[in-house]
Amino acid sequence: MPAVKMYTTAVCPFCVRAKQILQSKGVAHIEEVRVDLLPDERVKMMEITGRRSVPQIFIGDTHVGGCDDLMALDSQGGLMPLLQA
Repeated sequence: MPAVKMYTTAVCPFCVRAKQILQSKGVAHIEEVRVDLLPDERVKMMEITGRRSVPQIFIGDTHVGGCDDLMALDSQGGLMPLLQA
């Protein structure tokens, strides 16, 4: 299973929901980068993604996007193949 990395903040219901979805798909470890505690990481996240909202989810080298993007990917059947790559 590829590494899963998620840029998050402490109080973010979309971050919590995204983690629940990923865990329900068998993801045991999510590398969380707390942009509320590490402002330089938010800058880096914005440079990489062009977005400032959280969560920003990466599966391996693929930028999935936010929680809505993750749910859309799952409903289209694209999430599991990405996790199993």
